Amino acid sequence: MKKITKLLVANRGEIALRVLRSAKEMGIATVAIYSEADRNALHVRYADEAVCVGPPASKDSYLRGDKILAVCKELGVDAIHPGYGFLSENAGFARAVREAGLIFVGPSPEAMEMMGDKLSAKQAVKAYNIPLVPGTDEAISDVPAAKLIAQEVGFPILIKASAGGGGKGMRMVHNIDEFEEQMQLAINEAVSAFGNGAVFIEKFVTGPRHIEIQVLGDEHGHIVHLFERECSIQRRHQKVIEEAPSSVLTPELRAQMGQCAVDVARACAYTGAGTVEFLLDDKHNFYFLEMNTRLQVEHPVTEQITGLDLVKEQIRVAQGEPLAFSQADLTITGHALELRVYAEDPQNNFLPDIGTLTTYVRPQGPGVRVDDGFEQGMDIPIYYDPMIAKLVTFGADRAEAIARMLRAIEEYQITGIETTLGFGRYVLTHPAFVSGDFDTNFIKDHFTPATLAPSAPDEATAKVAAALGALLLSEKKPKAAAATGETAGAEVSGWRRNRLGVR
Repeated sequence: MKKITKLLVANRGEIALRVLRSAKEMGIATVAIYSEADRNALHVRYADEAVCVGPPASKDSYLRGDKILAVCKELGVDAIHPGYGFLSENAGFARAVREAGLIFVGPSPEAMEMMGDKLSAKQAVKAYNIPLVPGTDEAISDVPAAKLIAQEVGFPILIKASAGGGGKGMRMVHNIDEFEEQMQLAINEAVSAFGNGAVFIEKFVTGPRHIEIQVLGDEHGHIVHLFERECSIQRRHQKVIEEAPSSVLTPELRAQMGQCAVDVARACAYTGAGTVEFLLDDKHNFYFLEMNTRLQVEHPVTEQITGLDLVKEQIRVAQGEPLAFSQADLTITGHALELRVYAEDPQNNFLPDIGTLTTYVRPQGPGVRVDDGFEQGMDIPIYYDPMIAKLVTFGADRAEAIARMLRAIEEYQITGIETTLGFGRYVLTHPAFVSGDFDTNFIKDHFTPATLAPSAPDEATAKVAAALGALLLSEKKPKAAAATGETAGAEVSGWRRNRLGVR
């Protein structure tokens, strides 16, 4: 058993604060790192000790593994939690941590390397008969040969970077005439973003839903899954709203996908918390996409429906403890939603916004959780991801979770910058979302910037009231509830006046 006594969190913002809180509850001393831009950040003030590791740019601070390891040596740190992003899936850093005699709270560097490359991940899971999207299992650079494969698979297809993520190095090809140009663009983008130009071909799955399964593994060979998260509401191939469980999975399909996720984790001897991502087509066929070898942004929704603290579980596994539960012990209780509150302007193609949080008041009340790293008066820095907070709600069922999210959005007061709060309200009151009949094309199919125009707050409020009423009155008939939208004349709330500038 390797007892952790002092933990350094190699990250910033809400995830740093999230990890620090769990460590404190476990009686573990904590160390924060920060860049010059984050000198007054909440995670810096919360930790027992904090050390500046460089200028604002990530490459000069949060990505400087050598500086982070030097801080560990100086302060007697015995473990590092990487959060997500930055160095969390950097196998070289994980290996350096291990070689320095420290504990890396995460999987082995070997597992990271295997699953970090989409092609090696496909090869690893083949022995377990995991369903794969039709396409190539190896990198391809020969254009004529690639064209023949594309024609065999059938258009439309995706050309994807083997080392890719976040939609980078991915190109859709609709016909043979545009194939060569799109393949070269994918290679160029992959080289630029990842330093690796390897690409492969996959069949484009029409009307897909993005379903991911949370897994946990220990050093004793025990692996369980913690059910699924629905992550289909996306912009630029990145998630904005997640929920658990999915509204479309049957118990049988959930069990099948869960077992496949466990097998994927077993294929790379996975330890700690990880996520296996799948595509689900309109006929409920599912296909393995990739494995994320870290804690996910959306882990709170899984925590809400299972009652587990995933950060504490990560730390226990890293200390060599066996999992304290089996698959049979795990059940789903209730329903949870997460809205990523970004400093972005949905009316301007979700472009990031910077500025000062002139007003910043968090929502409260039953079933509401806010994971953030900001306070009123703080600036949104230009150097990092524009996420301000994760707004999470939990209810006895999906209807109650949605109703609480709509209330929380109304209560959340943010001025000084544009945010995705209004977009979240739009999605949660849309008939497609309420009924559960949606996929990753939701924004393309249903959203236009004009839908968020603040010129008609009464109409917007009426829509919220109508959806709330429908949800609360008809739990068993979501599609009928979604179609009912005749409530009108609702007064504009004080929360909305504040956000829309209505007097």
